[in-house]
Amino acid sequence: MLVLFGALVALMATGLPVAFSFFLVNFVAMYLIMGPAAPHQLIYSIFNSVGQFNFTPLPLFILMGEVMFHSGMARRVLDALDSLLGRLPGRLSVLTIVSGSIFAGLSGSVIANTALLGSLLLPDMLERRYNPRLSVGSVMASGSLAMLMPHSSLTILFATIALIPVGTLLVSTTLPGLLVAALYIVYTVAICLLFPRLAPRADGLDRSAGPDRKLLVFFRDIVPIVVIIVLTVAVIFYGVATPTEAAALGALCAVILAACYRTLTWEVIKVSTTNTLYLSSMILLIVAGSTGFSQILAYTTATRGMLQAVTSLHLSPTMIVVSMMVIVFFLAMFMEEMSIIMITVPVFTPVITSLHINPVWYGVLMLMMLEKGLITPPAGMLLYVVKGIAPKEISMWDVWMSTIPYVVIILTAIVLVVLYPNIALYLADKMR
Repeated sequence: MLVLFGALVALMATGLPVAFSFFLVNFVAMYLIMGPAAPHQLIYSIFNSVGQFNFTPLPLFILMGEVMFHSGMARRVLDALDSLLGRLPGRLSVLTIVSGSIFAGLSGSVIANTALLGSLLLPDMLERRYNPRLSVGSVMASGSLAMLMPHSSLTILFATIALIPVGTLLVSTTLPGLLVAALYIVYTVAICLLFPRLAPRADGLDRSAGPDRKLLVFFRDIVPIVVIIVLTVAVIFYGVATPTEAAALGALCAVILAACYRTLTWEVIKVSTTNTLYLSSMILLIVAGSTGFSQILAYTTATRGMLQAVTSLHLSPTMIVVSMMVIVFFLAMFMEEMSIIMITVPVFTPVITSLHINPVWYGVLMLMMLEKGLITPPAGMLLYVVKGIAPKEISMWDVWMSTIPYVVIILTAIVLVVLYPNIALYLADKMR
């Protein structure tokens, strides 16, 4: 097993795409084990892995988010929230977090979420003399929320690989995601009250409006978006629709809403569908490679050997889950989240099953730790997304340092979920 993991990590370190790293390791290992029959077995495993019904919500949720972004509806939500927040301490940073929470429920893509918030709000914050680290940190933290909120593509991927019901895990991430967002907002307001220079109160024009105008903006620009998010989650929660049907409903509602706003052009349709095809194909290729890898682990009895080693330690189930989180914590410092899922989940899941640990609770904790990895130096994906958007005067060191408070907040939320599992399991229990 160590040889397989070492070969896989070495190939990824060379810059070879994750999917092709898996395929190469799979082919060589299968050929050494099975001989000339290896190509046939590899093709069979690829077909079985990507032909699962559980993956059908993936392109539909991605399409829903792409239509929302490219049709300009995201910009409308930002402007509406900006006018409603008034002169709250650190208003633009709070706006970034609230907007990130809403957009996370639309797109499920951490990169798209971060890029959108960074391109729209980061220049505004810097122009109004916000502290650069506070500005950059709030953008990255808000973008990472797409890992936890419903409609996350990585949640669908994780649930399928870990054999957890997709709908249950999608719904169960809602409360932990809202908890992390709430902690972000509390931290931002508190730090801006303690150190006003971080976010000058005179941070721009007075955007206060009368109650009538605020009500109009709220119902015209925010309520329709929130209704789509709540509707797609509610139909899964109440068992009215499968995740696939809910995703189709969300995509259809996004298209209809864009048409109502008169922003549904042929260019929007073209860009949205092209990006959906690209992202879906990339994810499914990685899944295909990962499935073959897990089959090799099972065939060589490596998984069984690890199970016996873990059970011989006589640790409590909670301590074993904590140990898994520690492993993911360090892996996330150097590896991309999808790669971590593909490497660890086939090994961790049999352990979780054998110890009768609630798989939904374990899945939520894993996703929270992976969210932390998105903003953890030195290899957190969102660090480099934001660096590419930020002005040149913001150094990579500033980007790294800006994440420290938010990493601590996510770890605090993880501890709360470990101590109070109902945060993750409440909605799942209600679904039953």
